[in-house]
Amino acid sequence: MFPQRLDSPLAYAIAQAMLDGFNRHYRLFRLESQRAKRRFETADWHGQQRGQRERIEFYDLRVREAVVRLEQEFKAGEQPMDVWHQVKLHYIGLLIDHHQPECAETFFNSVTTKILHRTYFHNDFIFVRPAVSTEFIENDEPAAAPTYRAYYPSRETLRENVVRIVDNFQLQCPFEDLERDAGYIVEAIATRLAHVKLRANFQIQVLSSLFFRNKGAYVVGKIINGFAELPFALPILHNRSGELVIDACLFGEDELQMLFSFARAYFMVDMEIPAAYVQFLRTLMPRKPRGELYSALGLAKQGKTLFYRDFLYHLKHSSDKFRIAPGIKGMVMLVFDLPSFPYVFKLIKDYFPPQKETSREQIQSKYLLVKQHDRVGRMADTLEYSEVAFARERFEDELIEEIRRFAPSQLEISDRDGDGHEEVILKHLYIERRMIPLNIYLQEAFDAGEHGQVERAVTEYGNAIKDLVAANIFPGDMLWKNFGVTRNGKVVFYDYDEIEYLTDCNFRQVPQPRNEEEEMSGEVWYSVGPKDVFPETFAPFLLGHPAVREVFMKHHAELLDPAFWQQHKERILAGYVHDVFPYERAKRFARRPSEAAEPAEAAQ
Repeated sequence: MFPQRLDSPLAYAIAQAMLDGFNRHYRLFRLESQRAKRRFETADWHGQQRGQRERIEFYDLRVREAVVRLEQEFKAGEQPMDVWHQVKLHYIGLLIDHHQPECAETFFNSVTTKILHRTYFHNDFIFVRPAVSTEFIENDEPAAAPTYRAYYPSRETLRENVVRIVDNFQLQCPFEDLERDAGYIVEAIATRLAHVKLRANFQIQVLSSLFFRNKGAYVVGKIINGFAELPFALPILHNRSGELVIDACLFGEDELQMLFSFARAYFMVDMEIPAAYVQFLRTLMPRKPRGELYSALGLAKQGKTLFYRDFLYHLKHSSDKFRIAPGIKGMVMLVFDLPSFPYVFKLIKDYFPPQKETSREQIQSKYLLVKQHDRVGRMADTLEYSEVAFARERFEDELIEEIRRFAPSQLEISDRDGDGHEEVILKHLYIERRMIPLNIYLQEAFDAGEHGQVERAVTEYGNAIKDLVAANIFPGDMLWKNFGVTRNGKVVFYDYDEIEYLTDCNFRQVPQPRNEEEEMSGEVWYSVGPKDVFPETFAPFLLGHPAVREVFMKHHAELLDPAFWQQHKERILAGYVHDVFPYERAKRFARRPSEAAEPAEAAQ
């Protein structure tokens, strides 16, 4: 450990420059989130999608800018380690009154690890755990706008308070009938409170910023009565006439978990103190990890930091071993897991079979596409890491041999500290939420005679594909094994190496054979272009089981018709942005057809 002294002007200047880089990042991040409100008001859906995509790139751009500045002005990579130790101590001092200290610490880690050689990646030079508390930051800023607003209605004034809650967001677009929608909300709340005595502390707390994503804006808050707390969210949409409507009222942790799902795009939220937003959201969804909440708010790097800290904590308090993940092995990805940890780890293999005409770079580009695209609740988010070290003793020998065989370039085993404890270092990997593979889920349902479970799963599978279509995604390989089932029964796609934009595909019908020789041929006798897709040919691979075929043809037969795919492609090319809602149709408020918000194109 280096002596803790703060007498270096150079170290202070480096620390200040580093913080300048983070402050610039967060200022631009907030600005883009603020612009989401205007784009929502003007129904600029393509601009909203573009803004969501571009904001994901902000962090890495700012890190690179900071690295260039530190190298040019201070020759940072050439400074001795005692200077870097002082840089960290100065940086901690600069964060004492900061409003985003946890994110600034992560930024420090990102910049430092770009500058220093990896042999210096240890606790002296990066924030392995937080050094500055994020608790009660608002208390030091009495003039700052509060994270949430509190309202104190009675049963008689509940409706007018709902109107006031919405009006306080000052949306510059008229509502079709806010009083009517407030009445729907009061009715929905009344069903929850009909036989409940309202206590002295009865109140509604609402986060001060709207949550924007795709074509919606969401009011997020909770109702407090005595010791009971009821989370809720109000989706605000545009109707066909361009006026605003409140489309539904979502209640409870499970419905908010769906709204904040790891399979959906990140929200755009204007936050002065992100830790306070996360703290509030944790009271609504206590089972959701803080890292996933930071990611859902667009702070994906902070989400990665917290995930990794949680992962290290889990490793310290567990003793099971990493193993080859159960299920059918993939041709492109090598998948392993730790049975006690609810995630899977994916390595890109070094070699692919001849039918997989791809490369490592192409696969990485597909994962980046998913990261930047609207995932519509149907594509799992991934965490991407490089140079990750694990204790060798936590790996089953069979898994090590599997990596040596299929991904040797990604594996290094060494005793870097010379203490006899070997480490497994993986050069590049993706981490995803663990789900039950759909093929295993269906097989278990068949074995148990659960016909209702089979029908729900096959119906959900088709719904997942239709949602992907609405988001301009063709999944490529649609086999059951490439989809998973979440805790709440949603089907999610997680194999990205063959995905394409729907608009880049050419959907064709299988030509009629011209003679008996072509009709009897076991080979494809017609020409096939690199982006040609023949939906009719899906059936033999997907519908071998009679029970599966019956359900699929009942609910999703159109997926075998090229016209279905071509129609959606043409609408997207014409500029149409589909609605795909993070809640079921049944949750939507019933309106007369002339009043209804634009219906979702994708089945719920």
